[in-house]
Amino acid sequence: MARNFVCNTKDPIVETKYGKLRGFILDNTYTFYGIKYANAGRFQLPTEPDSWEGVKDALGYGYVCPMLTQDKPGSGELKVPHRYWPMDENCQYLNIWTQSIDKNAKKPVMVWLHGGGFFAGSSIEQQAYDGASLSQFGDVVVVTLNHRLNILGYLDMSSFGEKYKNSGNAGNADMVAALRWIHENIAAFGGDPENVTLFGQSGGGMKVYSLMQTPSADGLFHKGIIQSGVANMGGGKPGDTSLIGKALMEELGFDSVEQLETVPYRKLAAAYNKVSPALAKKGEYVGASGPIPDDFYPGDPFDIGFTDHAKTIPVMVGTVLDEFMAFAPGKADRHTRTEADARAMVAAHFGEENADELIALFKEAYPGKPVDDLITLDGFFRKASKDFIAKKSECPEAATYSYMFNLELPVDEGSGPWHCSEIPFVFHNAHSTPYCCIPGVTEKLEYQMSSAWVNFARFGNPGDPSLPAWPACKPGDEACMFFDRECTLHHNHDNALVEKHMAAAPKFRPGGDDVEIQH
Repeated sequence: MARNFVCNTKDPIVETKYGKLRGFILDNTYTFYGIKYANAGRFQLPTEPDSWEGVKDALGYGYVCPMLTQDKPGSGELKVPHRYWPMDENCQYLNIWTQSIDKNAKKPVMVWLHGGGFFAGSSIEQQAYDGASLSQFGDVVVVTLNHRLNILGYLDMSSFGEKYKNSGNAGNADMVAALRWIHENIAAFGGDPENVTLFGQSGGGMKVYSLMQTPSADGLFHKGIIQSGVANMGGGKPGDTSLIGKALMEELGFDSVEQLETVPYRKLAAAYNKVSPALAKKGEYVGASGPIPDDFYPGDPFDIGFTDHAKTIPVMVGTVLDEFMAFAPGKADRHTRTEADARAMVAAHFGEENADELIALFKEAYPGKPVDDLITLDGFFRKASKDFIAKKSECPEAATYSYMFNLELPVDEGSGPWHCSEIPFVFHNAHSTPYCCIPGVTEKLEYQMSSAWVNFARFGNPGDPSLPAWPACKPGDEACMFFDRECTLHHNHDNALVEKHMAAAPKFRPGGDDVEIQH
């Protein structure tokens, strides 16, 4: 059956602060792609975008930020379906899906911050990032955005002069510029500038709470959802930030820092990839990995505590059961191995002395899950998320909610959920993602998760009649919603397990040699 499509010279057209934009309508969803929200020179802060006369098309996605290394062939496409797009450092673009362009509609606004750490990814990289279904399902305005990453967004060059002030946080400054654009223009797209929720996964989740800590973003958003994105890796001010800039100039044969502004990105990236490992090995600053404390960004909440404004922002924080480790090949005997074989497997992985206690704690925390999930159990994000939740729950100014995505997915003989696997359910895009197809489960769980995210964006409370009662966390009481075949609420379910697991598990650091990460 043909769908309703409208795109002509008069409809749909929206007037922004900078000029008129033409998008298209598919069924009831108004869509606008590739809207420029800022300009910026390399290593410099963003400025307002250019204005224009007449009507400008918003019918194609904008550039995505270049990556430091070429992406590998998509061997993991089944688990994380990707899209690719032309790259350019002129990448400050956003996309909008909405059900109305009435400036008085005042619909909740949900702004998606993509994963890939602070070094890779884009607003359209994963197929599940498409905002049309979520907008239609929840009657919300969905916005996704690109910003500068890696050495373009997070290389501190401030030691070379005032011109490069805050270059170590340029990527976050881009996001603040996008939020300012949204605040000034989203009413024209039916959105409420006083009800904006940030939601993001992995690096996108880290971006959510780094923006909670950023004074220039205060008042530009009002709630935050952090999906598999809390990492307590230590922070603080770096050492001599000039060394990486000097090394780049030496490698490229330059005698002035200004030459780094104009050298082609690929050449700059190649030089960075060559000189940075030796500096990093010595413990020196090499940048490109995320925001650093300065006048713009006071610091990570684990280092300095929550800012007064961050304390007032309601948050929802969660992870998936197996995260990165579920990218490993499946096991044919996942559900058929004997208890003796399961114990031998656990003992081989965690040590004979830890096996019985870990198995008992795992079964208590996750009844019905196969012991294989103990081998692939995430500790990196889960421990940091629990710490974040505990710390934020002590702030009475705003509520903190906890969740976990536990659904076994039908790949191989069944797989624990992997990093990114909850995203199609959140975006109401499970229908377009093959691994989400579980008869009798998909539609119900998709409804429950999308409803929780939309309700949190609309009201600051994720509760829904389709879910058990879901209270906010309190000091000493983490009330965690399990999103699974049957959704259930649990209190402090894995406190003992996480502590034992963290002590016994092999050391793991995303991006290290232990595992190849896909976003």
